[in-house]
Amino acid sequence: MSNETNYQETRKEGGATKWWVLLLLTMVYAVNIADRYVVSTLIEPIKHEFRLSDGEVGFITGTAVALFYVTLSLPLGILADRVNRKRMIGIALAVWSGFTMLCGASSSALTFFISRLGVGIGEAGCMPPAVSLLADKFRPTLRGTAMSLFSVGAAIGALMGSAGGGWIAEHYGWRAVLLAFGAIGFPLAVIVMLGFKEPRRGAFDQAGSEVVRSTFRETLNHIRHCKPLLHVITGTTVLTFWGWGLVWWTPSFLARSFHMTVGGAGESLGAIHGVGGVIAMLCTAYVLSRSFARADFSQARLVALITAFATVPSFVAYASSSLTLTHVMLWIFIPTIYVYIGPSASMAQNLTPAAMRGQVVGIIVFATNVANLVIAPQVVGFLSDIIASRSANPAESLRYVLMGVSLTGLWAAWHFHVAARYMRKEQADAVGVRTTLLSAHRP
Repeated sequence: MSNETNYQETRKEGGATKWWVLLLLTMVYAVNIADRYVVSTLIEPIKHEFRLSDGEVGFITGTAVALFYVTLSLPLGILADRVNRKRMIGIALAVWSGFTMLCGASSSALTFFISRLGVGIGEAGCMPPAVSLLADKFRPTLRGTAMSLFSVGAAIGALMGSAGGGWIAEHYGWRAVLLAFGAIGFPLAVIVMLGFKEPRRGAFDQAGSEVVRSTFRETLNHIRHCKPLLHVITGTTVLTFWGWGLVWWTPSFLARSFHMTVGGAGESLGAIHGVGGVIAMLCTAYVLSRSFARADFSQARLVALITAFATVPSFVAYASSSLTLTHVMLWIFIPTIYVYIGPSASMAQNLTPAAMRGQVVGIIVFATNVANLVIAPQVVGFLSDIIASRSANPAESLRYVLMGVSLTGLWAAWHFHVAARYMRKEQADAVGVRTTLLSAHRP
């Protein structure tokens, strides 16, 4: 069968099944986020049961996942460019779900830590094949919309982890939360492995082109020389530290500074994630479906503007002594941290050859999760412990650290602004070259 025939058949397959595949992978992403972040809702009961400090609980809940999640994201990103991606996703889902249940059965901080390592191993195998697979189901001009809809899973997962996890913990204890959340993944894993056909790689790249395997060094060289991609990756990393790093500690902040219960904090944040996050993602998907926002530079500019705007309410939320004002600011700030996910994934795929896409996603997963699963939990907890030991009001130490972290949103916005400028210039240069060639061929 010719390359041209393969190209046309794959385009038809993408049109017939792409929305079903998008729905399934969105559900997988929701479970991924729920299992990873539900422990942030459970920080206080886990800390008290195992008698841990802020630094220690930050280590076993966040850093433990990150140790393997970020380390394995790179080799698993390479693997995603070489194996059947839907099977890889299904196996990864089953692995992290099983270890989530083992977290709930842990009898000590050590066994909890080891089980969280297993969660990290499984979850590292999700994003590289999922994003790469979606790129072969949606053409470049629709990837921003598709990735934004896929990112609704993050909001749903955060809702499950906050409101669902908080409610279960309030009524049945924190262990029941992890047992229930882990059990959800197994039937979904079976559906993913049996529910659709693996698409051909590079389906929407130039017809007739062959997908040649790329080495990891070639991928790194591509990122280094592609300035807009480099700034998208860096901006995404900083933005993840800013947004999700703050969100990780917000349940504890509400409990300490405003004396909210675990269930109350989880219910409050769950509503913001579930309602505000979904609305933000659907609005982003709609905007990116319009012709004026389909260009990559328009998407980068959108992320830069929204992130810069949201930095102000993120600071006020943690600086305010009024619970009402804090809630209002969180309703503005938290939904905005979902906006970047779809556009950044789309830009990364559009700026990367098909043979490197899994590896690029693996690099992004590595960088962003070092930021929000290693640096944020550990550094914020460490600084909170230091300030608490020197403060007249130790309960407010976390507030001061989060106020400082909130300002990193401006740093993230700057990277997306620079990426937009590079993309705009490259587009203008390409138009200039085409115009020159057309003029040269005129009689």
